Amino acid sequence: MTPFTDPSGNIRKPTHKHYDEAVAFLAETMTDIRRGTWVDPELGKILAKAAAEEWLEWIKAKHDVQNTVDTYSSHMRTHIIPFLGRRTAGSLRRADSNAFVDGLIAKNLSAGYIAQVFKTWRIWVHWLVNEKEVPLQANIVHQIVLPKATKREAVELTPAEVARIAECIEPRFEILVWMAACGGLREGEVFGMTKDRIDFPRFMWHIKEQRQRGKAVATKTKASTTWNSVDPFLMHKIAAHLAAGLDKPEPVQRATELRRVRRGTVLPPDEGLIVTNHRGGALNRNTFHDYWRYAVQEAGVDPDTHFHDLKHFYTRTLATSGDHDPKTVQRLSRHARFEETWETYAGSGAGAETVKITAFSDAFTATDDAEAAETA
Repeated sequence: MTPFTDPSGNIRKPTHKHYDEAVAFLAETMTDIRRGTWVDPELGKILAKAAAEEWLEWIKAKHDVQNTVDTYSSHMRTHIIPFLGRRTAGSLRRADSNAFVDGLIAKNLSAGYIAQVFKTWRIWVHWLVNEKEVPLQANIVHQIVLPKATKREAVELTPAEVARIAECIEPRFEILVWMAACGGLREGEVFGMTKDRIDFPRFMWHIKEQRQRGKAVATKTKASTTWNSVDPFLMHKIAAHLAAGLDKPEPVQRATELRRVRRGTVLPPDEGLIVTNHRGGALNRNTFHDYWRYAVQEAGVDPDTHFHDLKHFYTRTLATSGDHDPKTVQRLSRHARFEETWETYAGSGAGAETVKITAFSDAFTATDDAEAAETA
């Protein structure tokens, strides 16, 4: 077959079994070159697992949320890379996506977790096509059937249940419960709140960052970063927490202090955090969750209660108070979308069968009264 030069300047001389096949291939290739849609078939010959490792490095450089990077890395190393084996990236087909999902199901993983892992698989495949220009079929990840996942419903805590959790948790971490339930902060945001961002006289605070693995990172969304009004009840709780010195390192016995000196142990620097671990450093999720699970158990509330359910409590309490219009509730909750506030956080709508409706009686009674007055 006659050699040809590809857009990269390389000389190509494919071999085919039949002349007609070679002519058809050349015509198709030249058409793709003229259209600018030609893809180097050599790009698909790289090992898929090598491409997966390269993608992880690419994600680390592009993504600034460490928790997300950790999730992608866990999915890749635990499930995707072992599945890829010695496959080449260009050999992946729709059947591989189905086989990958079947393998996850065989591991007895939850439907929700399988959906998360497959999302990582799909993002990686799109990266292969868009960034690495690996020639893959367009439908390799399209409409793959996943096991049906049941969305977790937030536990609708009552004020009494929130108070019991706060009472049962380690005193050092009690303020976390109040900051989430009465201030609407997410877990990383309460870990990262500092004293210099609280305006006590004006009952306001500046939500600017969160902590992940002890490091300061950006908040979840742009809407999450803002000045917000704070209930005086919460301000008094924060003031009491600071007055008790619960933001400082926990005192230790003299012998322990001397051992630290001999070992050259250095305490974490004071970053002005409202909540710290027992050594005065930034709190992390793993440390706190042990205390949270214990408090939930001791408080006698639903054992499936998550810390994030406190943010649901915050929004639901604002929404049902009747003191704020819907848009204000959205802004106080720091949600980018109006629907998120009212469909996800504001409540399930339970109790509609018992609510007393008088709006129409009031409206039409007023109309009747007005007409009676006119005819009198």
